[in-house]
Amino acid sequence: MAMKPVDLIGRRQALIGLGGGALVAGCDSVLPGVGKAPRLYNLTPKSTFPEGLPPVDWQLLVETPYASASLNTARIGLMPEPTRFDYYALANWTDRAPLMVQGLVVESFENSGRIVAVGREAVGLKPDFVLKIEIREFQAEAYRDPTKHQPRVGLSVKLVEMPDRLIVAAATFERQTSAPPDVMTDIVQAWDDALGAVLKRLVNWTLEAGDAAWSARTRPRIRRSQPRRFRG
Repeated sequence: MAMKPVDLIGRRQALIGLGGGALVAGCDSVLPGVGKAPRLYNLTPKSTFPEGLPPVDWQLLVETPYASASLNTARIGLMPEPTRFDYYALANWTDRAPLMVQGLVVESFENSGRIVAVGREAVGLKPDFVLKIEIREFQAEAYRDPTKHQPRVGLSVKLVEMPDRLIVAAATFERQTSAPPDVMTDIVQAWDDALGAVLKRLVNWTLEAGDAAWSARTRPRIRRSQPRRFRG
């Protein structure tokens, strides 16, 4: 999946260093309208899926993902140390991370061509299932290897059957990639690759789990599906 920077002028950022070319944010100015504006970056939805995915005739609502305060922002997160959270300088996402991820999840389901209807809360969808997402990891890590920045994406998801609001399946999807530490476009491209891998598995899993739950609606439910964890 190709990364789409909104601003394509130049590859290198004017960044505040943290040893070895690390790109950690500082404070250029406290006054509005003073200092350089950050470049904006966007990630892309998944567009290729296995041919064997089941087509489904139920509707899915994707809730706005939950994220901690450090991730619920348009700033691009970086952990220079295991216990320290910071942000890249002069580089932002085009929207707050939860809203950006929500939109990419919806687009990825649409791109699969396997679901009759999928949308956010605002579209007024009457869903058969609701997908609840928690963003647990959405930062790059710079402490594992000083020669690389490693974007990590981790989503915990629950598929909820409506109208009873019964959790029928749960899973965690995680992927980490790496990029050179001194070029922001390379870091965002690696981020896009990590998210793309997570989105693909998320769509596959949701369609299969939802299809199984939909087929079982007329049969007594013996037990709930156990949470599963996927790493790549």
